[in-house]
Amino acid sequence: MSKYNNLLKNESSPYLLQHAENPVDWHPWNDAVLQQAKKENKLLLISIGYSACHWCHVMAHESFEDEATAKLMNEHFVNIKIDREERPDVDQIYMNALQLMTGRGGWPLNIIALPDARPIWGGTYLPKRQWNGVLQQLADLYKTDPEKMREYAEKLTHGIQEMEALVKKETTGLNAQVLEKSLLKWKTRFDKKMGGTQQVPKFMMPNNYRFLLRYAFQTKDQNLKKFIFNTLGKISFGGVFDHLGGGFSRYSTDAKWHVPHFEKMLYDNAQLVSLYSDAFLATQNPWYKNVVFKTLDFVKRELTAENGAFYSALDADSKNENGELKEGAYYVWNKTELKSILKENFDVFAEYYNVNDYGFWEDNNYVLIRKETNSVIAEKFSLSIKELEQTISICEKKLFKKRALRNRPGLDDKSLTSWNAMMAKAFLDAYRVFQNEDYLKTALKNAQWIIDCQIKPDGSLFHNYKNGKSTINAYLDDYAFTIEAFISLYENTFDENWLHRADQLTNVVFENFFNPEKSFFFYTSKKDKSLISRTFEYQDNVIPSSNSTMAKNLFLLSHYFENKFYRETSEQMLKNIQPQIENYPEAYSNWLDLLLNFAHNFYEIVFVGKKALEKSSELNHFYLPQKLIAGSFEKSKMPLLKNRFKKGETWIYSCLENACKTPTKNIDEILKQLI
Repeated sequence: MSKYNNLLKNESSPYLLQHAENPVDWHPWNDAVLQQAKKENKLLLISIGYSACHWCHVMAHESFEDEATAKLMNEHFVNIKIDREERPDVDQIYMNALQLMTGRGGWPLNIIALPDARPIWGGTYLPKRQWNGVLQQLADLYKTDPEKMREYAEKLTHGIQEMEALVKKETTGLNAQVLEKSLLKWKTRFDKKMGGTQQVPKFMMPNNYRFLLRYAFQTKDQNLKKFIFNTLGKISFGGVFDHLGGGFSRYSTDAKWHVPHFEKMLYDNAQLVSLYSDAFLATQNPWYKNVVFKTLDFVKRELTAENGAFYSALDADSKNENGELKEGAYYVWNKTELKSILKENFDVFAEYYNVNDYGFWEDNNYVLIRKETNSVIAEKFSLSIKELEQTISICEKKLFKKRALRNRPGLDDKSLTSWNAMMAKAFLDAYRVFQNEDYLKTALKNAQWIIDCQIKPDGSLFHNYKNGKSTINAYLDDYAFTIEAFISLYENTFDENWLHRADQLTNVVFENFFNPEKSFFFYTSKKDKSLISRTFEYQDNVIPSSNSTMAKNLFLLSHYFENKFYRETSEQMLKNIQPQIENYPEAYSNWLDLLLNFAHNFYEIVFVGKKALEKSSELNHFYLPQKLIAGSFEKSKMPLLKNRFKKGETWIYSCLENACKTPTKNIDEILKQLI
């Protein structure tokens, strides 16, 4: 047991608890520690990371567990540790500062700031000697020339605030040509051989491919379809997909999706389930179904609590057979081990998963990666497809059982509202496509957890949950993704309560986050104490931005409730962002998806009657992203359903811009209008 203890011992975040026995006198982020820095006139040292971050662990071991380094930090700084997943608001401000200072970002994110929290220096991982040198120089400068630091802090803070200087656009309409121009620029960066874009490391960016898939089908762009399906194939054949246990790692460190950064994040897996579910609908490719099922099996097995909440992540690192903490140790294999376990099936397995030069990583270890289809491998070994699949399945089960005996990666067992809602939506998307009732039950259980544990008596949300406690006020993304999940619950159950809950949360968002002058939503609530800058999150990244998600929610809710204000706000938000899209469309894919709703026909498909869900399930066998679904089993006062119920009959209505075609009982008639 460590002889040290600091204030992080009272926190619930697994990441903060990892540092609770450091010799560094760490504090959590709160008003008290900020007041302490001002009172003592000490610089703030703000170190931000997360539990699954490999280089965060490396720097912790090298520097934060080192007594001499800790002495230097404690003497000259007030030290604050932040879990970026718990406090994304603080992380975003200081990440903006780092990018202004250095042109790049990443974690661990280390910031030195004045006692009033204005940043003056930033960096990511630094070796101990370099870290100590930087700290000593800054401590000396603050003693000898603090005014110089204050001048720099003033300029940098102004720059951070300028990054958020969005302008409300008074243009007359949306420009559909932005779609075409954006795609032309985007396509120049495609990696047509290995999929994704021409950069390393490679992130999966599922929202980008959900938009591109939709765009390709609505515009009948065959080359774009070919690129998307090549990308989805390469990703899921790659080592970033856990072929034994299911689920995806965070990104690939190489161009062929082979060697991942082995951490597994809830938000990645949620979005990839939704993406591969839609890809299956569009192609009926059974491999995509396999990817979805394996990934959801992983989530239920390793990231789901008894109360229905989802955990956040699995670490990249775990202990190897020698007790050393190594990245990927839980997932990689050497030939000797594989031969011992698989025996006569080794040759087939080795060919299938490239236990050869193509699949080699380092230190005699291999990361499983597929390259050829089943038919090619089967022919090479004179096997039928069925025989090959049976052999591989036997091998996978043996290895999975053997792997389970290894030291497991660490689990980040906090639950975040936004990520939970994304995973609930993923289970609903899989249910919509595959009609697996267990997926619907899982989503409903998680939604009930949000209602029971994350919604406060005043109707607002909490952001985090751990050990039965929720402590942090929710951010915009918590609301945006929860509203999105509740809308999806309605579309899959026709229980109007979910729509009304979505609308209630939307009212909370307008009350606490909306800036009418900009026609955008702040990331933090007005109830939260303002930091050095109150940010707008609007660029889509690995996760779609909270503003783009809210804009899409408002578009849908405007149809369900005939709410003109929602529609106008959604459109205005899109107008505001439109001038920025064309230069870098990859950062605005969710906005582009919304633009498709305005630029192309968007349909309301309404099912009314006893067999409403049965009929909607028939329609869900087809890839039709340009629609919303409404339905009821009896009379309803909802605008789309009012005066449409006929006892003993089930009717389907197809509507476009408040004009509906003659109702029908036949799904084929509806398909003719949509395809």
